[in-house]
Amino acid sequence: MTQNQSNLVTALATADVRDTKRSKENLVRARKSLALGVSSGMRASALPCPLYIERGYGPRFMDVDGNEFIDHCLAWGPLILGHAHPAINAAIREQLDRGCTFGAQCELEFLVAEKLRQLVPCAERMLFSNTGTEAVHSALRISRAATGRTKVIKFEGHYHGWFNDTLVSYSPNVAQAGPQNSPNVVPASRGQIPSSYADTIVLPWNDEEILENYLNEHGAEIAAIITEPILCNNGCISPKPGFLQALRRLATRHGIVLIFDEVITGFRVHIGGAQTMLGVVPDMAIFGKAIAGGFAFSAIAGKEALIREVDEGRVVHAGTFNGNPIALSAALTTINTLAMNDGAALRRAQRFGDHLIATLKRLGQEFELPLDVLGHGAVFMPVFGAEQPVHTYRDFAKTDRVSARAFIVELFNRGIYCVADGRWYVSAVHGDEERDYLDEHLPKVFEAFAENYKSKQYAR
Repeated sequence: MTQNQSNLVTALATADVRDTKRSKENLVRARKSLALGVSSGMRASALPCPLYIERGYGPRFMDVDGNEFIDHCLAWGPLILGHAHPAINAAIREQLDRGCTFGAQCELEFLVAEKLRQLVPCAERMLFSNTGTEAVHSALRISRAATGRTKVIKFEGHYHGWFNDTLVSYSPNVAQAGPQNSPNVVPASRGQIPSSYADTIVLPWNDEEILENYLNEHGAEIAAIITEPILCNNGCISPKPGFLQALRRLATRHGIVLIFDEVITGFRVHIGGAQTMLGVVPDMAIFGKAIAGGFAFSAIAGKEALIREVDEGRVVHAGTFNGNPIALSAALTTINTLAMNDGAALRRAQRFGDHLIATLKRLGQEFELPLDVLGHGAVFMPVFGAEQPVHTYRDFAKTDRVSARAFIVELFNRGIYCVADGRWYVSAVHGDEERDYLDEHLPKVFEAFAENYKSKQYAR
C-alpha cells in the first residue's frame, strides 16, 4: 500500500470516529527515543494509528484516550484467556513471592512438560524457550544435527520468526517472487546477507505435485520441512484436503524432519493443536503465543529420537530465561484451564468465532460485497475481491488489500479492534455481551463501508 492509499483509508472513516489524540501524541514522543515509536515493527502498521493501551480486562481493553474496544487482536494472538485472567494473575502473584527467575530448575518445568505430553500427539520430549523465533531456530538446528543435512524447505507466505534464515518470502511482492513452481527466495529486510539463507528453499504451499517433484530430485539434501499447518500469517488459509498428509508421507519417504509451526494454532484451534484437529502428526512442533496466556514462553514438542540430540550434547540449546518460573506458572495455569472438561473453553471460542464468520459472510451478501472469510472460529480473516479460491500466498496477495484495511478502520470506529493485517482472534472469554454488541454494530460497519466501496472511493 502506498502512503497516499494509507491516507485515503484513514480519511474514509465515516462513523463514530474515536478520539485518539493522546495515542498520537504518545507516538510522536516515543519516536524521539524509540525506533518507529513502537517495540515491534509490525505494530507500526496499525490503523488508524498505533494505540497506547491503558488497561485490559477479559475480552476488552481501554486506550489512553478512554476508548473501549472489543479486542479481536488479543496481543496478536497470545491472550487465549483474555486480559488479566484471574487464574493466571493468581498463579503469577504466588510465584512472584517465591522468585521470578533462578537460573536453575523448578518443578514447574516438568509439570508443564508432562501436561504437554498428555495433550500433544508429537510431544514425547520438550524444550522450552521464550519466543517462537527462538524455538524455530532450535528446531532447525536439531533437524540438521539429526539428519546430517543442511537445507530446509519453507513455504511462500509462511512466517517462522525474524531470524535471517527463515525471514524470506514471507510477504514478497508477486512480481519479485518469480515463477510459482520455483519461487525466488526473497529476503524481507535489509541486512540479510545471501549466505544466511543460502540453505533455505522456498516452494509454493498447497501444491503436492511441485513438492514431490522437488524432493524426488533433491530429497537427500533436505534436513527439514517447516510449515504452518494453517497459514494464519497470510490469509488464514486452510491446507487442501490431503496436503498435510502428503507432507507427512513425503517427509518420511525421504528421511526429512517434518516441523509444524503451531505458534498461532497451538492451544487455539484445538487443545492438542492443529495436528490433532487435522489428524497429521509432525516430528516436531513449535508452540508459543497462547500456550502461556500472554506471557513470553515457547516450546518445542518433539519425538524422542530428535530431542536426544540435545540430551546427548550434540546440539546446544541455551538461554538464561528458558523455563523461567513466571512464564511456566502462566503456562501451566493456561493449559490446565483450557484442558478442563476436555477442552470446553476452546470449543466455546470456536462457537463464538463460527457465529462471527457466518455473520460477516451474511452481511457481505446483504451489502453485495465481494467478501469471503478464511480460517477457523478462533482465528480467521475477511478477504475482499478474491478472483479465485484462496489456496496459496499468491492467491491471497491478489485480493483487495486496500479495501481490507479500510474495513479495519470502519471496525475500529465502532469499537471493534482486530490485527493490523485484518486477522481476527477469538478468546475463550468472549461472551454474550460481546456477541450482542457485534450483532448490533457489524451491520453499521458494513453500511458505512459499502457506501464508500460502491462509490469507488477506495483506491483498489
